[in-house]
Amino acid sequence: MNRGHLLLPVAALLLLATGCPPKYPKCEQDKDCHEKEYCVNGQCQQCRGDGDCGGGKCNGGRCEAAPPQSMACSDDSQCPAGQSCIGGQCKPCTADTQCGEGGKCSAGRCQRGGGDNGGGGTATGPCKLVPVMFDFNEYALTTEATGAIDTDAECLKKSKQPVTLTGHTDQRGTEEYNLALSDKRAQSVKDRLTRMGVSAALKTVARGEMDASGHDEAGWAQDRRVDVSW
Repeated sequence: MNRGHLLLPVAALLLLATGCPPKYPKCEQDKDCHEKEYCVNGQCQQCRGDGDCGGGKCNGGRCEAAPPQSMACSDDSQCPAGQSCIGGQCKPCTADTQCGEGGKCSAGRCQRGGGDNGGGGTATGPCKLVPVMFDFNEYALTTEATGAIDTDAECLKKSKQPVTLTGHTDQRGTEEYNLALSDKRAQSVKDRLTRMGVSAALKTVARGEMDASGHDEAGWAQDRRVDVSW
């Protein structure tokens, strides 16, 4: 047999074995990417998670600078331009529901209706309501949470106005899980208000992580709540 004929298939097999590296930005492993990039699902990108961004956030494989930390507040007047006092923290609003009854979110700032000052509760009824806070990954009521609910219950007993209980979570966990968790938190508050003798109509709303804005434990703690509003 001609030895030249044997060499051709052997060379072809060697070429297949060694292979050619994928064409950037496609990849098979991190070394196929540029320096300080990672191979994720066959594509080179800047980050796999927030830990690769030096304090920033990993969004769609790209590092983004983290927004400035929220500052504590009791009303909108204490917050910088483009932010409102939501859940006791200054941050940009993202939805009208954060701005109280009749309020509107415009360019990150709440245009509030009905006298809501944004201090973590609403003042559009006969008295002010306060949010109910929760521990991480929990919907069980803490001592502090029951105290807040009991305070709200005394307020609600003075009025027959319907009330909305809006459950929230921080950003950790899947969207589906957080939506279910926020619903359980709202239901926990509703159950205790009912046991406390509140006769007003109580509507529960699950928002999950949709309104979350925390980037550290202090911010996440403010995201884990149920807003009680007229």
